[in-house]
Amino acid sequence: MAHTIRDKAKLLARVRRIQGQAAALERQLEQDGDCDAVLQQIAAIRGAVNGLMAAVIEGHLVDHMVREPHLATREQELGVVLQVIKSYLK
Repeated sequence: MAHTIRDKAKLLARVRRIQGQAAALERQLEQDGDCDAVLQQIAAIRGAVNGLMAAVIEGHLVDHMVREPHLATREQELGVVLQVIKSYLK
């Protein structure tokens, strides 16, 4: 079973928290919120997204690179992960 299916509830909970944080940021901006609070909220959202990305990458590496026995599959999966990481870090 793929990690995104196995960990679906936890991942969705993270996504919903991020949505809540984004909604709070939107309210702050609409209500002319304090700049410090806006910056803090943006940092919190970024941290939450980074945590989500780390959890999904970790699950992917464990499921597809450690548990799968075929070297060819591992090399292909490594290419996928490296591309995602490069895109994310741009």
